Amino acid sequence: MITAIVLIKTSVDRIPEIAERIAALENVSEVFSVTGTYDLIAMVRVARHEDLAEVIPGRISKIPGVQGTDTHVAFRTYSQHDLEAAFAIGLDN
Repeated sequence: MITAIVLIKTSVDRIPEIAERIAALENVSEVFSVTGTYDLIAMVRVARHEDLAEVIPGRISKIPGVQGTDTHVAFRTYSQHDLEAAFAIGLDN
């Protein structure tokens, strides 16, 4: 599974509506409304790199009110659950 973090600039008067439309798209797992340079952050998960082109420029960027995106592809995913499992290896409970 390939994970992309998509930073999105939008029309600020339409952030909630745009976020809901993005969240409803297939392959979008979460959308966050954030402070700072960008208005939204979307987590996109796809099976193949080629699928990113379909989701990000093909669907997200075409939603009215989306002004631009900046995409970052994750090399590896770390989570609290993964870290706890790694430290528990070899321990007998």
